[in-house]
Amino acid sequence: MGIDTADDAGVYRLNDDAALVQTVDYFTPIVDDARDWGRIAAANALSDIYAMGATPLTALSIVGWPRDSLSFDLLGDVLEGGADVLAEAGCTLLGGHSIDDKEPKYGLAVTGLVSPDRIVTNAAGKPGDRLVLTKPLGTGIITTAIKRRLASEEMTRVAIESMAALNAGAAVAMRRIGVVAATDVTGFGLLGHLGELARASGVSAVVEFGRLPLFEGVLELAAADVVPAGSQRNLAAVSRFTQFGDHKDAEQMVTADAQTSGGLLIAVDPPLTAALLQALDEEGVTGHDIGELTERRFEDGPGSVVRVR
Repeated sequence: MGIDTADDAGVYRLNDDAALVQTVDYFTPIVDDARDWGRIAAANALSDIYAMGATPLTALSIVGWPRDSLSFDLLGDVLEGGADVLAEAGCTLLGGHSIDDKEPKYGLAVTGLVSPDRIVTNAAGKPGDRLVLTKPLGTGIITTAIKRRLASEEMTRVAIESMAALNAGAAVAMRRIGVVAATDVTGFGLLGHLGELARASGVSAVVEFGRLPLFEGVLELAAADVVPAGSQRNLAAVSRFTQFGDHKDAEQMVTADAQTSGGLLIAVDPPLTAALLQALDEEGVTGHDIGELTERRFEDGPGSVVRVR
């Protein structure tokens, strides 16, 4: 697997029993605490491995650091936060590379392992599949509120813990049930990644807005225009293939909000939906049934692949 279907990671077959899964992700600080930034960045990079149904094996750190303006002790906090999450994932840090950079950056290149016949991809969705999402939406809006000093301590705490939480349990649950189609919800937002899944699978999708899990307060922040530029670009992009009906601007924005270390978006056969939700619960993960995949395309919108109801 390469770049053809905009999947979450690349896959290289080693033999009949094993394939390497590889991904890379890094970004600038999105929270104030250096250790939390490291935790979030590591969980975010690992998420692509979990979305493919794989197990992470090794990682390499990627660092850009303004050595003349920020202390190396602070960098140590970032690296320790990332190492803590890697240890939780059972993923071995082999080393990495750093450069002098005017803006701090941190992330990981991660390699995982999967059986070729157990790969989960965004191109395997089928009409009728239910869509299950495993984390609330709104981290892009909340991190913008943090930067503007508009987020409460509780909102900040809840969002950070969600972003730093691994998608390992969700990956275990979907493997137990035999899921073959999924993606993770990150920078392109829920509808951006759902649009990629729908196009890759040759289907359309219906999302029930009232079923979407949202962080408390994000709709109010979106209505007050506390929104990152990336989410605004996302909304402009997804509007080209999404029918929103009469949803308010703030409601549209949260469906396109650029997520950091968001949840898994899983397509599951309808008879297995209850079993998946139970398996997620047993792994300590809350799953939300938010919609379904349908035959392509909508009669009243030949260019549309997603409808928000």
